[in-house]
Amino acid sequence: MAAEREVLDELQRLRARVPLLSGALAASADGLVLAQDTAGVEAESLAALTAAALGVAVRLTDATARGSFRELLVRGEKGYVATYAAGSSAVLTLLAEDRINVGRLHLEGRRAGTRIGALVDAALERAATPQPRTEHTRAGTPARPAAPPPHLPGQATGTPPGALPRRPV
Repeated sequence: MAAEREVLDELQRLRARVPLLSGALAASADGLVLAQDTAGVEAESLAALTAAALGVAVRLTDATARGSFRELLVRGEKGYVATYAAGSSAVLTLLAEDRINVGRLHLEGRRAGTRIGALVDAALERAATPQPRTEHTRAGTPARPAAPPPHLPGQATGTPPGALPRRPV
């Protein structure tokens, strides 16, 4: 994915802003690692577990009429695992020490999830949009590019920013 470096940069900036984070991972909703900054944790396993937890969380919010999935927080003896929706098809999972301020974790996690979601969604949109063809003149030099397909900026997608689409129950 073209946005991988930008997503990794965002994860590293997040870890710098929140010193009690011990890991950060951006993954697709299907469990594929997009970018990771985790030490001592296998990123592929964490992404797969995040996808499984996401599936349950999406079903739970849907079954209880709580709307689209936004976030999931799990607390263990030694700290927290927090997962946030990141755009329409990705999630951000953060590992935090037990001493972390949970309000700060949520504040920074939500902001980073929004930024990462925008990066991932833009990369997916670029990948899905056909590249404009270039016409050539007789001399073989490119003329001007063909007009891009019409696009409506700000067109509603039906999914609020930062929310994952609902999956069938």
